[in-house]
Amino acid sequence: MEIVPGSIDQLSQIISQVVAPAFLLGAVASFVSILASRMNGVIERMRFVNDLPQEGHAKSRLKADLPRLRRRVVLLQRSLLFAIASGFAGAVLIVVAFGAALLQRNHVWGTALLFSLSMVMLCISLGLLAAEVRIGLNEFDQE
Repeated sequence: MEIVPGSIDQLSQIISQVVAPAFLLGAVASFVSILASRMNGVIERMRFVNDLPQEGHAKSRLKADLPRLRRRVVLLQRSLLFAIASGFAGAVLIVVAFGAALLQRNHVWGTALLFSLSMVMLCISLGLLAAEVRIGLNEFDQE
């Protein structure tokens, strides 16, 4: 059965095709929240360490951990940017799918490209998070 452009059947088909990108948007939103929480924790740790005196305090040695904490924040910032870009590509995908339906155009290639782009950016974001997690724990964090 051929779907007539501009018909309710085409609209129904478009809606069923954007379900996966819609779920992707929900997952990305949750992931962004996790990344923001992690970054907030690292920044709070940096503030605590920065408030310690240079010498004479039992925890003054934690000042040596500041470069590692800065590196973690940089990784989390990059991960956050890629996650947001992934969500943006997913949202644009949904707009393109419905826009193509309204204009009675084929949307398959555009949406496939945008979905792939969104997934690649999400994978990069996950990789950056993995790098941050890898350097996230050491003896300084046990104090």
